[in-house]
This record gives sequence, structure tokens and C-alpha cells, in this order.
Amino acid sequence: MAKSLLEQLPEIVANGRKEAEKILESIESRHRISLQTREWVLPSKDTAATDWITANARQESLNLNNLRQQNALSSVQSGLFGQVQPSLGDDDKADNTQNDNWTNRLIYGDNLLAMAALLAGDETTPSLRGKVDLIYIDPPYDSKADYRTKVNLPGVELEQKPTVIEQFAYSDTWSDGTASYLAMITPRLILMRELLSSVGSIYVHLDWHVGHYVKLVLDEIFGKNRFINEVIWDKGFRGTEANEIFQRSHDVIFYYSKSDNYIWNQQGQPYKDQSLGRYNKVDEEGKRYAEIKRRRTDGSVYYGKTYPNEDGKKINDVISHVPTMASTNAERNGYDTQKPEALLEILIKTSSNDNSIIADFNGGSGTTAAVVEKLGRNWITTDLGKPACMIMRKRLIDQNAKPFLYQAIGDYQVEAAKSSLGRNFRMGDLSQIVLSLYGALPLSPEDNPQRNLGQVNHGGNKTLVLADSPNKLTGTATLKKAIAQRDSLMGGWDKVVVLGWNFEPSIGETITALNDSRLEVLVIPPDLMDRLKKKGGAEKLRGQVRFSSLQYLTIYPITRSSSTVRAELVEADVLAPSTSSGRTGSQETLTISLKNYILLSPEAINLDEANREKLQAVINQEPLALIEYWAVDPHYDGIVFRSVWQDYRGNVENDGDPLRVVTKAVVNVPAIAGARKVCVRVVDVFGFEAEVVVTVEAV
Repeated sequence: MAKSLLEQLPEIVANGRKEAEKILESIESRHRISLQTREWVLPSKDTAATDWITANARQESLNLNNLRQQNALSSVQSGLFGQVQPSLGDDDKADNTQNDNWTNRLIYGDNLLAMAALLAGDETTPSLRGKVDLIYIDPPYDSKADYRTKVNLPGVELEQKPTVIEQFAYSDTWSDGTASYLAMITPRLILMRELLSSVGSIYVHLDWHVGHYVKLVLDEIFGKNRFINEVIWDKGFRGTEANEIFQRSHDVIFYYSKSDNYIWNQQGQPYKDQSLGRYNKVDEEGKRYAEIKRRRTDGSVYYGKTYPNEDGKKINDVISHVPTMASTNAERNGYDTQKPEALLEILIKTSSNDNSIIADFNGGSGTTAAVVEKLGRNWITTDLGKPACMIMRKRLIDQNAKPFLYQAIGDYQVEAAKSSLGRNFRMGDLSQIVLSLYGALPLSPEDNPQRNLGQVNHGGNKTLVLADSPNKLTGTATLKKAIAQRDSLMGGWDKVVVLGWNFEPSIGETITALNDSRLEVLVIPPDLMDRLKKKGGAEKLRGQVRFSSLQYLTIYPITRSSSTVRAELVEADVLAPSTSSGRTGSQETLTISLKNYILLSPEAINLDEANREKLQAVINQEPLALIEYWAVDPHYDGIVFRSVWQDYRGNVENDGDPLRVVTKAVVNVPAIAGARKVCVRVVDVFGFEAEVVVTVEAV
């Protein structure tokens, strides 16, 4: 007889603890998980004429962030940031002084890996173990939820299923119903507790599907004595269910603290008119009050004054004055489970202070980050879905957020390989699997010491196949090496195929520059390791794996012109002088225009046949309409992409078109001497990225 869920729960929690312990052990190792910065976003919505003052302010913001990063690195190197002690007492409230160097971050990827990276720390940010004052999560809690994404293109609406990586995550979450959901969330809650400061707390937002079971897990992890409140969010009557049940109109939010000493700032809500009616008297200072009949201990009666709370009526554990958002609400950004900002504002103000770090590991529509940003506090948010991350990035740019990092899990495929093949796997083992699934036979060991080369013989043609490593970016060096091996190894080959996991963003430009018809570059499916794990080995996947072509971007030649700002602005110190031009106030104007965007094989996108045909029609007629977001780094250092100009679909201030980006950027920047390296990066509606790097000579 199958065990009941209550009987399974102790084993679920025990296994979750073991999984979390392994992660905590790994963060001390040399091969700990890291985060890769994909973009340093300095929000600047596209405008027709960016003025010098705006450009200069952005540059000052960039310089400040550079300084902060350098200071953080120096602090790590000099040992100023050690491990946080388990208990720091009352003084812990002031323990966030290092947050002056903080940069907010939006992270794409599995939140378990993201938390592991945050706990480990990196070169520029110390470990966040014990540094987060507040965590709010709104995890998925309905196994039948529809995770499909609607993509609106000019004249076409597509319905995209989740990416295969997302599908595997969702199917793993619900494979055994609530039991597998609890197995998913348990190690994550344990890591969240590790991130919380000693004055920190967590809100877990759920509904009737799994809330009561998750509370048992929370009791195990945080302790029953750390349970503060079950907060009810009364969303209001919705009227969508059958008549035979009470209408469901609320969610539950479980509120736990890390210790007895937690941040608490009482919040109020506006008094209703009828509540204020009792305060019908006015004192000598003009304040309203009510006269309340009271009784002394001796039985005598007297009348005392009661004043209304200046911050409004104290909010209790039923929040009923924040309704769910209507479809026409201005906050709506197309994310189905979006929560209202007013709800998050209550929780964030209650349980964090001005310098607190607040984290949301199921970022979704980005409401937590948006509210924390408006309150001037520090945030981290993550999500596994690329559509969610794109929505969040646009939302933050739209509200002119402070500069923030857009990051991804470093070596994601390596971590997936460890999960599928064991933590002691060798890269050669993985390369052999990839070559086999491509249909290539391995070369002999003497010609193939790294075990990453194979061959395909078809119709008298000999093709050399190179499977690149998942812990590196396939780029110029790899392609040139592959071409050299094609021409010299074992007497030469007719063609070489390079199979890559991760690519240098400028890979399309590199392939075009090489102009080699006997070179082909293909993408290893990013979900391959997940599929191997699900299917139980390569044999069951044979013939089912598609290696796709790359997407790439082309632009028109960039123009660069110089001009001089009014001298009185410089003299009045309204503007900082350019480092290359003394007190002249010189600036440069860069004009960048998009030319074409080539999408990787539409077959690789999770669409049904009808939607794929619609997509192909857009590709044929208007390929630039596929671009969701693009940005410009006017002085690219080749390491970190710093976007100081952005445009995105939905930004209608410039062109009035919600379904297209503008195709020309006019960027005003402080002048520099000599050549300028410009990087242009685009993200399409499916989350694929491409970029072009151009060196523009001085005028």
C-alpha cells in the first residue's frame, strides 16, 4: 500500500536536507558555482534626442559602479569580508554597512543554483550568507497551471510552450504530485534560511493547493517557534468557480523569522470614513479624537481621549484593502500571476530597513524588485523563465531603476552534467555522448587525446566533428583550431562541424569574417543533459536530438561625430569635463542602425506546426520585428557589456509602436581620443541573444 503524504514527509525533508548540505559543502570548493554577468544595465529608455546632461549623468553612474566593484574586489582580496558569525546580537541591525557597495541583480536560471552562487560569493561580491534581511517568494502552486507564453508579433499571435529546460523543471516539480513539489521546495527553503540575516524573515505566498503541506516543511526548517503569522490576502470576490462551493477569494502568506530578534516596522492602512467618524472631537491643537468611557480600579468612571494612529489603522493578519489587479490595471505587464505592488509594499516596509537586501527567488513579473527599487532598498531577483526575466528587465528600465546586473548561472551545463553523469564525470565522457548523438564515430585515442573529435563519412565525403566543452565559450580561437585540424589532421577532411554549448556573443560576426564554406557551427540543445537524465541514457535519445544553426545580427556602419557643449554649463559644474578634452565639454554622437536579424532554426523553438508557419512568415517579411530588446555599450571593454542605451517592444514613448523596437539609436556620450569599440546586443522574443562588436575610428 502506497504511503500517505504525511508518511512520506519525514523522508522528503531528510532528503532535502542532504541535497542542501551537498550544496553548502560545494560552495567551499574550488569548483563552486558562479554567476556570469551578461549585462550591466544603466537604464536609459530610448529618446529621440538624448542630451549631454543625461548622458553625463549616466557616465557618472557608471563610474560610481565601477568604483564600487573595484572596492568590493579589494575588500575581498584583503580579507575584510569573512564568514558571518551565526549570531551577532542586536548590533546585527547595523551589519549591512557593506551594502554601500551593493549592485542590484537580476539572475536568469534555476534558483537553487543561483542561491548556491550567492552563498559562495565571487570576486566582486562576498558571500551573502547571513546578509539578506527579507525573502519573499511566490512559487508556483498549481500543477495544472498553463505556463505557455503568448508572443504578439505584427499581425500574428504565437503561443509558445515553455522552453524544454522549463518543461523539465515543471515536470520534475509535479511528477509525483504534491510529494515531488515538496521535494523541490525543501532544499530551496533551507538555502534561503542560510541567506537570511539573524534579524531576517521570509514570506512564502501560496494558496489552497499546497499551502498546508508547505507549512509543515517550514515548521521543520525554521522551527514552529519561528512562525509569526499566517497572513491572509483577501483578493476580493472573483466569481469564476462553480456555484457548489464557497468562492475562493484569498491566498495565504506564511511569515517566519530567523530568530526572536527580527525587523518589524508596523504598517498602517487608511481609515474608512465610518471608522474615522468616532473621532468627532477636536483638541486645542486641532487634532481629532474620540472620548472613551473608562473605569478605574476602584470602580469610578472617567472619560479619556483616544487619537487615530497617524500612520492609519494598524494592518492585521487579514489584508483586505488591496484587491487583485483588474486586467486593465496600469501595473499589468502580461504576467498571469502578477501581484499588486501595494501588497508587496506592505510586506517589504514591515520586514526590512532602508539598507536591507531583499530577495525574491521566483521573480515572475518583477513586482518585488520594482517595489524595493522604488523604496530605495537593495534587491536580488531570479527566475527560471526567460520570458519572466525579459519582463523584469523591461519593467525596471521603464521605471528608471538604478544600474543593475543581469546575470546567469555560470557553467550551467557542467552542473547539469554532474547531476546526470555523476560529480566525477570527465569532459571527454560528455563529448563522446554528444558526438554519438550527432551520429559521429570517435577518432582513435592517438589522434584524439581529449576525446572530443569524431568523424562522419557520407557519400564519399569525410567530415570532422568537434564537440566543444560546456565550461567555455565557443568562439574565434575554437573555430580557427577546428579549421586547422580539418586541413591537417589525418591527411585532411572535406568539412568540419563544430558543436558548441555556449558561444561568444559575437560568434555570428566571427563566422561571417572567416567566410569558410567548409565550416559549420551548430548548437548543442541546451536541454540535452536534462533529457539524458529523464530518458536514462544516450541510446534512448538516438535520432531524437536536433543540432540547430545559430542566430546572428547585422548592423549598418556606425557613424561617429563630435560637437561641443555650451561652455557655461561646464564652468558652472553642471557637467563634468571630458577626460580627453579638458574644459571644452566635447561630446560625441554615435548613430547605430540595425540591418538584419537571423533567427536560429525555428524548429528549435517550442512551437506547434501552425505557430511555426506563422513565425516563418514574420521571419521572411520583417525579421527585425522579432527583436524584443536591444542595447548599446558605446565603449565596450570586451569583458562586461554595459548598456547605457536601451529600447524594447512596449516602449512607445519614441515611436508609438508596441510591437516593434526602433531600429536606430542616437547615443550621445563624452568624447574620447582614438578608436571606440561599440557593442550592440539584441534579445529576440524567444530570449535568444546575439551581438555585434565594431571598432569605430576617431573622426
